[in-house]
Amino acid sequence: MRPDDWHLTDDVEDFLARAGGFLRSRPALHNTALTDIEKLRAPGTGASLLGRLETDGEVRAVFYLTPRGRLGLTPLSAERTDVLAARLAGLGHSPAQVVADHDTAGAFAASWQWHGGAAPTPFWRTHLYRLGTLTPPRPSPQGRGRRAGAGDHEHVVRWCREFCVEVGERPSIELIDAGRWGSSRFGDRHFTFWETPGGTPVSLAAVTPVVGGMVRVDPVYTPARRRGRGYAGAVTVEVSRAALRAGATDVVLFADPANPTSNALYRRIGYVHLADFAGHRFAYGGPAAGRGRTP
Repeated sequence: MRPDDWHLTDDVEDFLARAGGFLRSRPALHNTALTDIEKLRAPGTGASLLGRLETDGEVRAVFYLTPRGRLGLTPLSAERTDVLAARLAGLGHSPAQVVADHDTAGAFAASWQWHGGAAPTPFWRTHLYRLGTLTPPRPSPQGRGRRAGAGDHEHVVRWCREFCVEVGERPSIELIDAGRWGSSRFGDRHFTFWETPGGTPVSLAAVTPVVGGMVRVDPVYTPARRRGRGYAGAVTVEVSRAALRAGATDVVLFADPANPTSNALYRRIGYVHLADFAGHRFAYGGPAAGRGRTP
């Protein structure tokens, strides 16, 4: 495979004109690429690098490297991740992390240790679910869903921070603490509370905007003292139903494999396991780095 099978650009609109159809062809599997690249369209985002792999005139895969160093990939073989790693290293890029389906992320991490001289550390492992037939829980907890408004912002921020602390998501905590809500992964979300009959919020769920027919539910959070009462299932059904009404053809979510309770809940309400995803961070210049170049 020739290195120039990868066509690189920093023009997001041109990239989407050429590769958007490929991304939309499998919106559930490509959900992170769809939402991340949509964010790169915003003014003032900064320079990004995007690439599409073409063979026989068809796009076979894409990657994107954000200004914060997040490298996202659609599924690639180990051979192709190695070619891409060599190309990026040759151009002097230094991704901070890679996120992709499990096999692609692992293959690129190994290739980057060799070509980029950076030791990989796994930091994320998750199941990807896609909504099949939505099945509300029975019995449903008392209360109702309510879309969060401007007056709920502080409450939403506080619960998102609590969620990040619980799952160990340090980069988002730092952005929230620095007052950079819009730059965090929550900045583009639409939030919904589940409230008791008395109007007390007891759980929260959010969804991404519809992109390529896809909506991702993220996050779902219930404070510890409110758990075990069905609130998370109720609010997830609420936002999933709203996404379908808004025209989404694919509604997806990620779930921690180490949390059997949430996985069982999502399956009960109609979500079906689709794939596994993973993330690896890169440390440059340490003793465990590979034999390739060091940025």
